[in-house]
Amino acid sequence: MTRSTAKGKTKMKAESFLPDDYRPAEDEPFMNDRQVEYFRRKLLEWKADLLSDTRDTIEGLQDGTRNIPDVADRASEETDRALELRTRDRQRKLVSKIDAALRRIDEGEYGYCSVTGEPISLKRLDARPIATMSLEAQERHERREKVHRDD
Repeated sequence: MTRSTAKGKTKMKAESFLPDDYRPAEDEPFMNDRQVEYFRRKLLEWKADLLSDTRDTIEGLQDGTRNIPDVADRASEETDRALELRTRDRQRKLVSKIDAALRRIDEGEYGYCSVTGEPISLKRLDARPIATMSLEAQERHERREKVHRDD
């Protein structure tokens, strides 16, 4: 394995030891180099997909500005655009959560619950790689949120 320095941080080059069909397994040491690289790649690919979708939307909105004389058609087009913009806003927020997860990887904190410090299950991280809490901590958080909301 080789090491390289980027912005003063030492990082492992994982390309040589992570096969394309690799999936994290419960019987390996938690957040070993392979698992960390697996989740880093997963997050980077997800972010690239979101940014690509955003570029496509921007291009579509720029190309789609046209004068539609029919009021109903114009209203329908504006509704579609508003929905698209809301979707992109949610994706923008998701990109910042992905960036936060990538920072946690760089800081060695990725995969551990921000509340309990316990490992987050690999199954949960694979399904939701931006997770910051274990399933149990997340459920407690949501129950408390619901109680306060219902007051």
